[in-house]
Amino acid sequence: MPRTVDLDDRRRIVGEAAWRVLVRDGPTEVSVRKVAAEAGLPPSSLRYTFPTQASVRDAAVELLVSRLRERVDRAGAATGGRDAARAVLLELLPLDDERRAEMEVTVAFAALALTDPSLRTAHEQTHAAVRDVCALALVHLDARGAAGAAGARPGGGATSTPEPAHVDVELTHAVVDGLALHLLAQAVGTDASWAVTALDAHFALLALRP
Repeated sequence: MPRTVDLDDRRRIVGEAAWRVLVRDGPTEVSVRKVAAEAGLPPSSLRYTFPTQASVRDAAVELLVSRLRERVDRAGAATGGRDAARAVLLELLPLDDERRAEMEVTVAFAALALTDPSLRTAHEQTHAAVRDVCALALVHLDARGAAGAAGARPGGGATSTPEPAHVDVELTHAVVDGLALHLLAQAVGTDASWAVTALDAHFALLALRP
């Protein structure tokens, strides 16, 4: 129906505008008024679909997770086994401008959520998306932590108390987070091949686990 199409299109436009504001100005600066201006829309037009700061911020997070899911699907479908596991996890590392912006936003949410409860949901969404990609990588790798993780998708959420069989998922998540933080700390444009080597070393260690 035309109204549904209009609403979907509006949500896409607002989500993209909110993402641009989020990347440029930071999580705390994403407001209805600023996002409306970025989208070229009057603030009053967002009154019902995006009435609050949290709602426009959620639209940006949904866009982040959606784009990550699309890239992960392409990466995993292009190959298989260890190569697919590597390709999937590389989508989480800030190795180009797009992935760097996503990781900077993810880290900002994690830091700010410690003192701002309104950012907790956004942090949990991005955290769960990253964990689910790690689980999917282990499905490709057929590692011990992949048991029960088949079908995991970014944005699908994570269990609050991981089963022991999922320890490799949590370990991989921790490794990826650590590599990403180190990459963010180094100068843009400098050699990042060490991170791929470190990821391969992690796979090798997983293969040695009993």
